[in-house]
Amino acid sequence: QVQLVESGGGLVQAGGSLRLSCAASGNIFSVNTMGWYRQAPEKQRELVAIITSGGYTNYADSVKGRFTISRDNAKNTVFLQMNSLKPEDTAVYYCTYNQYTWGQGTQVTVSS
Repeated sequence: QVQLVESGGGLVQAGGSLRLSCAASGNIFSVNTMGWYRQAPEKQRELVAIITSGGYTNYADSVKGRFTISRDNAKNTVFLQMNSLKPEDTAVYYCTYNQYTWGQGTQVTVSS
């Protein structure tokens, strides 16, 4: 079993920044993929960014150049630095471990 605890969401004006964190605990495999998805009202959940334990990253086109995913393998923690935020980034952001364990979600709201 793996548990995920997210933090760092909130309300920010357009152009601002937020940093999300997600700490994993439990039965963690040394080789794994962690990342972030998001779901806006009345929309499907979509990939934001993922990062493997080896450091490979993948981003949604909509966030490339604005968001940066990173991780601390020693602490089983993944981070999402979000800069130049736009109102369309407003969503609930979910942390994932190997895309089968999910966090409870953290709200990110960007006002125009």
